[in-house]
Amino acid sequence: MKKNTQAGNIVKIVVITLVAAAIYYYLALPAINIHEPGFWMFFFFIAAFLAVRAFLKSLQTSPDKKNVELAEYKVKENHVKVYSIIAAVIFGVYLIGSLLSSQIINAARYQKLIAPETRDFTDDIEEISYEEIPLLDKDSASLLAIRKMGSMVEYVSQFEVVSDNYQINYKGSPYRVTSLEYGNFFKWISNTSQGIPAYIKINMADQSVECVKLAEGMKYSNSEYFLRYIPRYLRFHYPTYMFEDIHFEIDDAGTPYWVCPVKDYTIGLFGGKTISRVVLCNAITGELQNYALEEVPQWVDRVFSAELLISYYDYYGTLKHGWLNTLFSAKDCLQTTDGYNYIALEDDVWVYTGITSVGSDESNVGFVLMNQRTAETRYYEVPGAEEYSAMASAEGQVQNLGYHATFPLLLNISGEPTYFISLKDDAGLVKKYAMVNIGKYNIVSIGDTVQSCEMAYLDLMRSNNIMINETPVPELVSDKTVSGTIRTIYPVTENGSTVFYVTLEQTDTLMRIDPSVTLDVVRCAVGDKVTLEYYETEAYGVVTGLKLP
Repeated sequence: MKKNTQAGNIVKIVVITLVAAAIYYYLALPAINIHEPGFWMFFFFIAAFLAVRAFLKSLQTSPDKKNVELAEYKVKENHVKVYSIIAAVIFGVYLIGSLLSSQIINAARYQKLIAPETRDFTDDIEEISYEEIPLLDKDSASLLAIRKMGSMVEYVSQFEVVSDNYQINYKGSPYRVTSLEYGNFFKWISNTSQGIPAYIKINMADQSVECVKLAEGMKYSNSEYFLRYIPRYLRFHYPTYMFEDIHFEIDDAGTPYWVCPVKDYTIGLFGGKTISRVVLCNAITGELQNYALEEVPQWVDRVFSAELLISYYDYYGTLKHGWLNTLFSAKDCLQTTDGYNYIALEDDVWVYTGITSVGSDESNVGFVLMNQRTAETRYYEVPGAEEYSAMASAEGQVQNLGYHATFPLLLNISGEPTYFISLKDDAGLVKKYAMVNIGKYNIVSIGDTVQSCEMAYLDLMRSNNIMINETPVPELVSDKTVSGTIRTIYPVTENGSTVFYVTLEQTDTLMRIDPSVTLDVVRCAVGDKVTLEYYETEAYGVVTGLKLP
């Protein structure tokens, strides 16, 4: 009888353990991989569960109670010890593995995770057209996406905009794309059979926003609850893969995909993280494609996250003389600045960030570009202003307006490395643009459009004798013409230069006329008849041509 009871208890323990383990695995989704910290926590959880259960059982079989044999108590006590030892061993392996994977022991290996190539700025960074300059940052793009969603009456009550959006190259222009998600569990129940019906793409250059409606909804996403929840869907297909930073992109045809980089560790158990493969999941059909890193399709723009790439350079720059050097003398230590942006180059998206010495100085010794698809890293020795100093200079030019600078974008303006900065109001809307010379960050131009900002910047460089390549004045594109009689004309000083603001009897549009564009404005007076060619901004019309009778 006692043997049957013991056998029944064993079966019961096994069943309970398996059920508990299955629930943990379903919720936590650890990879079955010795390099996955969650893998060790999975077995630690099982051993700890059994130890606690055995301990509670031992309390029920205390030898103080009548009719309880001492041998039975000893068995229960031994179970507690065994399970506790197993849990301690697992936790010990995890701690030792973490130590042996650390920079303390492997500084040289961490330092060699990348090998930056020193390049020439003007050779690599060509001057780009206005259609290729991203004028928005992530927060502004998110704001536009939310506003667009608010106008989609058929969607707004059921879906929300995912907060994360990522910059990609799409048909030669910089875009950010973001998926929609179910508003809550009950809205998921109502819509899951049809799936998520659309995604949003934001053109970073012209600030246009499009809600792309799909013929068939996306059935696989991060807002699903069960087997179509992307991390769970991937885990059950690839139980040994460790996925990193799963995110949303679209291919050249506009088909939505989840890009799922597979991470690997090259230093010990948990150190030297890299990306070895990429799994692509069609968000509509769930079709999976598995690629080695070198085989990833060209349309995929983001395999390595910006944070991972930046950590690589920080290892490279700070561990040249070992880990202890970072604690004491910090000899020859370089690090990335606090922030980054993206530029499009060679049909890829590259992370840009400045490089500065370890310390409190506010200058850069150069900058790096890091390819998000291949991890290729290029270093450019361009000493100058640190990004936040440049941002402060730009904000200082419009301090009366209280605008806030976005993190700079790196441009080549007439061969000069230049910070391009958008200036936003408190509502997060872009109001003006700034260009700051990296070498001399007191040279700052402000404009209501990119074109006018560049014109002012070119003039400032000429007057400071730092122009390298003489560039023609950019051609401003007009799309409107008006003829009429001048009602008012006022000269205004902006950034040390005089511009004229004009109103006509025939239109309510305020016109801004820069004498460097059309000098005839200085001859104009109230009552004169003029013909103006211009394009509209949110605040006024920018005149590109003026004709007098």
